[in-house]
Amino acid sequence: MLASAALVAFVPAADLDRSDDFYGGVLGLERVESSGFANVYDANGTMLRVTRVENPMRTPYTVLGWTVKDIAAAARDLAAQGVWLKRFQGMDQDAAGIWTAPGGSRIAWFEDPDGNILSLQQPPG
Repeated sequence: MLASAALVAFVPAADLDRSDDFYGGVLGLERVESSGFANVYDANGTMLRVTRVENPMRTPYTVLGWTVKDIAAAARDLAAQGVWLKRFQGMDQDAAGIWTAPGGSRIAWFEDPDGNILSLQQPPG
């Protein structure tokens, strides 16, 4: 039923101006709509709604991720913007904070200003 419908991703944020500094400024996503309720970004053809929530709840899992061709370069770009990769106890992450999954994917995590966990993934090959 929804196989041909466009997906919309949602992320909560307490402060839409601060989230725009991050999603628009740091990550470089184009904001296509703004209201007192949400900022909407074009994430390479997928609509991302950063929705104002009074008290966003932190989750221990990834809520949003991007597939990248060169995860090391993406990690350096994030670091240049002041965003550091998260480290997780018990995960064998390299010096940059990148983990190699058993299937060969390379994955890294970082947080937005509200503590939402975001990820980068470079497929194997």
